[in-house]
Amino acid sequence: MTTDFSALTTTRRRFLKGTGAALAASATGLCLPALAQAQEITIISNLSNVEQRQILQRLASEYEAKSGTKIVINNMDHEAHKTAIRSYLVVGAPDICFWFSGNRMKAFVNKGLFDDISDLFAKENYKSVLGATTSAVTVDGKQYGLPMGGLLWGLFYRKDVFAEKNWTPPKTWNDFLAFGEAAKSAKMIPISMGTKELWPAGGWFDHMNLRINGLDKHIALMDGKVPYTDPMLTPVFDKWNDLIKAGFFSPSHSSFGWEQAGAALAQKKAAMMDLGGFVRSAFPEADLPQLAYAPFPEIVPGVARYEDFSVNSIHVPANAKNKQGARDFLAYFYKPENLGAFLAAEGAIPPRNDCPPSKDPLVNAAVEELKKVVGTSQYY
Repeated sequence: MTTDFSALTTTRRRFLKGTGAALAASATGLCLPALAQAQEITIISNLSNVEQRQILQRLASEYEAKSGTKIVINNMDHEAHKTAIRSYLVVGAPDICFWFSGNRMKAFVNKGLFDDISDLFAKENYKSVLGATTSAVTVDGKQYGLPMGGLLWGLFYRKDVFAEKNWTPPKTWNDFLAFGEAAKSAKMIPISMGTKELWPAGGWFDHMNLRINGLDKHIALMDGKVPYTDPMLTPVFDKWNDLIKAGFFSPSHSSFGWEQAGAALAQKKAAMMDLGGFVRSAFPEADLPQLAYAPFPEIVPGVARYEDFSVNSIHVPANAKNKQGARDFLAYFYKPENLGAFLAAEGAIPPRNDCPPSKDPLVNAAVEELKKVVGTSQYY
């Protein structure tokens, strides 16, 4: 059984008490170390995608049946987890947790809160199937997590709406401004955005800064080497402010989140939305064939195409009680057929080159688009 914290207001005290109910252990099958079989494996999930939660539960149940090791999954609200992880990595750490690769991972690595799992990489020969994606979870030559699916950010739209209105995705800034006015004339919100969770606005900033200042300056800003008062950001905020004044974004956007904003796109109330491929979860299954991707338009001619390509990750906390058990389960979870099924539910690009080919046209389109990208940044 899985404990679902998504409907609760998470406090540190409640979190530390809420360890969840155990899954029923069954027949043995895998040859695992005695320690892994004797202890349970605890997992904290920040998954908001219901189908992914179900697949994680299925894989945990399968592993239980094969190993005899009990697995406890605690599902937390995605936003609440961002605060809770800072506490539970210090006190009450699970054996496995979900997080984000890149700088967000590195912050915890530098504090000694994520375990070095280079041994698991070597044992399973992950570098041979991950290639350059290994760098997303590497600090000073050591691996501190497993990279999950990659999500290419861009402007999503409905093909049927664009066909009906005789629109084409904007390629330049002038195209974009003209498109926005056309969308307003059609009584549609040009860009759907919900900022209750704040981070969707961060993604919009990323795109504008990458298109105006390029990747190197953007990374310098993200690394804290350049202040937000730097003059290079003036055109970014000026152009953004022009869009706000022109009414390009959802009204009252701070009162709702990205899922509601995605629903507006699905319901033909908005024309486009800047997000990752997970926007698909806001669409009814029957409407998914209409969902399409377009790159954020060029703003400054000559600036190469750089994109946000966010890579989530999964980790073994340094204070985990059952580190070997965690490694054993991760090896099972990370098998290409298991990882592929888990990521397909989100529309993410698998990091392993041996995962089964995707049946999702959006994923395949993202793979093709990545071939045109000069460089990528982790999400803001």
